[in-house]
Amino acid sequence: MTVTPLSPSTSPILQEIVRQMRAADPYGTYRTWRDELLLKPFVVTKAQKRQISLEGEVDPAVRSRILIYYRAIAALIEKETGLLAQVVLDLNSEGFGWVLVFSGRLLLVVNTLRDAHRFGFESLEQLTEKATALIDKGIQLARIYPEVGRL
Repeated sequence: MTVTPLSPSTSPILQEIVRQMRAADPYGTYRTWRDELLLKPFVVTKAQKRQISLEGEVDPAVRSRILIYYRAIAALIEKETGLLAQVVLDLNSEGFGWVLVFSGRLLLVVNTLRDAHRFGFESLEQLTEKATALIDKGIQLARIYPEVGRL
């Protein structure tokens, strides 16, 4: 049995992250970049995380990656349920905060963020696994309470 490596072409969440990154690029810089290159900053090993200082403000590029990750999750929930999903990110200067994905008055995803300076995943597989779990829970809530999502 051969194992197919995870790539943007085989994963809906990775495809959506790439789509969100290109959508957030006002100058078209990412237009010619390979998908794998766009996803590379989302992979941060434990050793790399130890090298990232927690002093000072969260880097705007990291803040943007966090927002893109959750917007991709919201987009996939929206695609599956038909409910408009929005993202709110509240992050303080020390890297603590929360993110909400909501539709109408329904909270689909609520996550607390710690050490946002070090946001990332050990691998694309881990990213996909965690995002898929959030998407599945969000879809489940949207199906249970569709009327709240339409308010």
